[in-house]
Amino acid sequence: MPTVAPESVIGVRTPLLKAFARELRNTDVTDFLSDLPHTYYEENNLHAFLLCDIKDFDLCLSLVEKFLPYVDNWATCDSMRPKCFKKNPQGLLPFINRCLASKHTYTVRYGIGLLTSYFLDGEFDPSYLKWVGELVSHEYYINMMQAWYFATALAKQWECTVGYITEYKLPLWVHNKTIQKAVESYRITDEQKAYLKAFRRKN
Repeated sequence: MPTVAPESVIGVRTPLLKAFARELRNTDVTDFLSDLPHTYYEENNLHAFLLCDIKDFDLCLSLVEKFLPYVDNWATCDSMRPKCFKKNPQGLLPFINRCLASKHTYTVRYGIGLLTSYFLDGEFDPSYLKWVGELVSHEYYINMMQAWYFATALAKQWECTVGYITEYKLPLWVHNKTIQKAVESYRITDEQKAYLKAFRRKN
């Protein structure tokens, strides 16, 4: 986690933090969730795990949106997948649009992550590919999530997605990283992998 100051890391492992979050599930954690910014990396992760157990969609969404500006690393960002979001994916779309328009690295990454988690199966729409494909950033953690998104999309929605590779619609780094991740995936056939390799770019 190169973006996290070493002195902010206590050393509590993730399984213990998740267990602690479960212990706090039925207690009032309002003060903790309101006490931002936190001092320690583990506090941010605990915050994320607590949000995952909130059942009220609107409340959860508002608390996630409040917390995102304080997220400073990929691990905390990617750990926030509240259970209630899965039950109302369409309700996430305006929020996702706000995330993608943000200037904050991990807010943008979070929006792409939500599209990856909830909108590549039954809720898929080809327009969402355009949302992610049109993002242009110099931030590594945004570009990497773009590549993960398109590699996953190739596995789940090949026909709609492959044109982004064959027509070179993605930024160079994202394009090549998408192919790399897709080729490493067990969900892509050998024939598809061989096809994708032919579209690697040097410049």
